[in-house]
Amino acid sequence: MIEVKDLVKTYGPKRAVDGVSFTVKRGDILGFLGPNGAGKSTTMKMITGFLRPDSGTATVDGVDVTVDPVAVKRKLGYLPESAPAYGEMTVGEFLGFIAEVRGYRAKDAKSAQVGRALALTHLEPVRHQTIETLSKGYKQRVGLAQALLHDPPALILDEPTDGLDPNQKNEVRELIKQMATEKAVILSTHILEEVEAICTRVIIITQGKVVVDETPARFRARQPGARLDEIFRSLTRGDQ
Repeated sequence: MIEVKDLVKTYGPKRAVDGVSFTVKRGDILGFLGPNGAGKSTTMKMITGFLRPDSGTATVDGVDVTVDPVAVKRKLGYLPESAPAYGEMTVGEFLGFIAEVRGYRAKDAKSAQVGRALALTHLEPVRHQTIETLSKGYKQRVGLAQALLHDPPALILDEPTDGLDPNQKNEVRELIKQMATEKAVILSTHILEEVEAICTRVIIITQGKVVVDETPARFRARQPGARLDEIFRSLTRGDQ
């Protein structure tokens, strides 16, 4: 569903992404990890078409993002870091706007997609509240709702549980697990326990290169008895 081959992105003298390659199949939940500045967000932005790679390719459901970025965006749901939105809009207005952008112009179709997204993310109680007045956790759920609204076959989620309380985190994790039976999911997170809880694979990127691509069980087995954060640090030590 998602195929990345030899992606490269350079900013001045720094090569932020250096030959990254991986694939994500339907049914996969890929935990995408790395220290700050390792190249995670840059890689995800290239897959979504937000950034153009210097070289290499990224395809979603067979469509090359550099050839037809609009077609790729139709197949993707993307939750960027910090879940940006128009704060002066109510939750319902914002999701209605997203539905129209996604092509749901007829009243019934638009209402159905917005209602589905609200229900999946448990946002009905704040539907008529402006986004700028929401808590961080609710704002994060609004971001998740816009990513899910058009029921895409692939999801790229950058810190989807950031700011959520423990119950909300469990709800979002369960939702991702349910959806992943029919979708390919890339999940960037700093919560290593989250990877173990829901991910089927883990990739670690450091200094722009992939250093680990394996199952969570194999990742833990690298250092039996060690904490996940200790294993992570040992693999990424020295990253700037």
